[in-house]
Amino acid sequence: MTILSILVVDDDPALLRLLQKQLTKAEYRVEIAEDGYVAKTLLEKHRYDVVLTDLIMPGEIGGIEILDIAKKKDRSIEVVLITGHSSLDTAVEAMKKGANDYLEKPINFDELFLRLDKIAHAKTMRKSATDLSLALNRTEDEATQTIQMLEILSNTLQQSMQEIENALRAENHSPESNIAHALSIISQHAGRSTTQ
Repeated sequence: MTILSILVVDDDPALLRLLQKQLTKAEYRVEIAEDGYVAKTLLEKHRYDVVLTDLIMPGEIGGIEILDIAKKKDRSIEVVLITGHSSLDTAVEAMKKGANDYLEKPINFDELFLRLDKIAHAKTMRKSATDLSLALNRTEDEATQTIQMLEILSNTLQQSMQEIENALRAENHSPESNIAHALSIISQHAGRSTTQ
């Protein structure tokens, strides 16, 4: 399964460290940002699979703005919002804007890991589908080239057969001369087919 890279954004230092510790312990690749401004800078410089962000933070860059920044950079980045009960309606609105999910405080880590597992599984499935599609396209291209080569070979063989038939039916030469001419045509075409 895909090992997710996660950016955790929260203005609560204790929760930020706890999330970092638990996610790292679960073998995710984790970076942290203590506010929306740091998160914006990190999102501009690095690529993440998941952004786990507090919905309400001080300053002009909160969870909704982080969602917009992440989705503008790469639509495949999954954003999971952390919300208090009072901001539940805002979290639902954020999901309409493209957030993957939301978690209520206090965070239930079993629930968080379950959601991250679903995201990892979905990313793995998408990658497998993309790989399969590329393999099918490659196979289709190779099959097309093979068919074209076979068509050319078939046309060449038909021309050779026609020339041999014409040589054998020629009435202005002796049968021995016609056979010799037909054999020379066969020899020429055999030489051409070995060099192709």
